[in-house]
Amino acid sequence: MTGERDLRTLLHGLRPELQPGRFVYCTRADGEVPAGVTPVVTVAESEGLTLVVPEAQALAARLEHHFAAAWITLRVHSALDAVGLTAAVSLALTDAGISCNVVAGFHHDHLFVPYDRATEAVEVLEALAEESA
Repeated sequence: MTGERDLRTLLHGLRPELQPGRFVYCTRADGEVPAGVTPVVTVAESEGLTLVVPEAQALAARLEHHFAAAWITLRVHSALDAVGLTAAVSLALTDAGISCNVVAGFHHDHLFVPYDRATEAVEVLEALAEESA
């Protein structure tokens, strides 16, 4: 499957799904993932390995962590070369004053928003989908 490219179809089919749990960002200068930690996202940067992990795992591993986030999956299967989805989603959340970190997976886009604004973020995304019908 190559995924959807039509922006209107993508927006109408967003189907934002809030994943259970609270997630935090950590960084490891040594590039290692500690035992007992299962990241949902990793990004290799010149400064170190960024990990997005369940907060409980970060606490158990005594990892310094930042930004308590909720994880929202956009259930629409977007093509990796689709144009405008990230911009439209970011604009809708920006208009609501909600920060957002976007990670593209092969099948779906994943958003990390402030944990205490998760419900509101989902509502904003659902409204965006309705407006795009």
